[in-house]
Amino acid sequence: MPRPACLALPFALLCLPVQPLTAQTVPDSAWGAATAVFDRLLQVDSIVGGSLALVRDGRIVRRHDAGLQDRAARRPMGPGAILHWGSITKTLTAVAILGLRDRGLLSLDDPITRWVPELRQVHNPHGAMDAITLRMLLSHSSGLQNPTWPYRRYVAWEPFEPTRWEQLVSLMPYQEILFPPGSRYGYSNPAYIYLARVIEAVTGDPYQSYIYKNLWNPLGLTESSFGATPWHLREARSSNYTLVRDSAGVERVVDNGPEFDPGITIPNGGWNAPVTDLARWMAFLSGAAGAETALRRRFDTVLGRPTLEEMWRPVVPVGDGAEESMGLGFFLRRQGAVTLVGHTGEQAGFRSFLYFNPVTRLGVIGCVNTTNDARPGESGRAFRQAMLAAVSLLR
Repeated sequence: MPRPACLALPFALLCLPVQPLTAQTVPDSAWGAATAVFDRLLQVDSIVGGSLALVRDGRIVRRHDAGLQDRAARRPMGPGAILHWGSITKTLTAVAILGLRDRGLLSLDDPITRWVPELRQVHNPHGAMDAITLRMLLSHSSGLQNPTWPYRRYVAWEPFEPTRWEQLVSLMPYQEILFPPGSRYGYSNPAYIYLARVIEAVTGDPYQSYIYKNLWNPLGLTESSFGATPWHLREARSSNYTLVRDSAGVERVVDNGPEFDPGITIPNGGWNAPVTDLARWMAFLSGAAGAETALRRRFDTVLGRPTLEEMWRPVVPVGDGAEESMGLGFFLRRQGAVTLVGHTGEQAGFRSFLYFNPVTRLGVIGCVNTTNDARPGESGRAFRQAMLAAVSLLR
């Protein structure tokens, strides 16, 4: 296929086109099997809509859009749909922290209290809070709690998440470190809020501004946003939905609308974007610059290859087996002789995943816009099966 004409940097990644669905990156039968499992998830969970994409070298080579992005308007899920990626946002935060380390502005062995002294209020039965490092927060081995807001009762008047930093600070004296820091894995959403505070303390920029200026703009992620959707993208924003069961056992899908306030949780789960922007992010992560010297240089200004590879070294195992471990901001999955790199996400009604093979630069991206609260156990298994079916393509 002839190379398309490219815009000048900083939008060089816009020259990475969606390839026709006939591109033979994996056998038709394998892609068909993965999409069948994805469609089964949509059926089992009464999901309104979702997208699955296969990506090579940052280019979407196969794509499967199913259902609706807006049920009320009967708008089908399409290539431009703005989805919410939840905890995949943490990969942005981690890359930003490592970039500041490479510029000599911080150390991963800095105590988090150097930059966020308020955390000295948290009770640590295992020692001093000053012993908890940025590396531990990046690798989810700090002992900090998982939920940002563990006190929610899910009544209508409560905010979706805390909306102000001082709300988190006020709760710190009532929290404790759950295990000896650095000793094991324990997923923590607030850890990444604290890492965002580090970025702000070091640079003087608000977290969102720093990501726009130093990650999204250089990489050409022009349709990504945090919080409320920009006006010119509002029509493309997917609504999110929840499957609930009433007291009589009747299930129904609740439309939560397209917008919600992630509050203080933006650094750990606030990214809104179409699948194409996630593919461009994967292009950067996988080093898909090819022979384009200017593009490779642009990648390196965001973060160099040696540092990305450092982030993909195991720090702590996830669970009891050797199948999955945690690096610095990325999950690492063993699949035969291959180690895959990626992350998952879940917030509001959205669930998502992004994984790629750093050797072949082949990846998968998936997202659905509905959460099943009626049968959460069954739903979790179905989502995992759909993700693993897609991930199995990454040889």
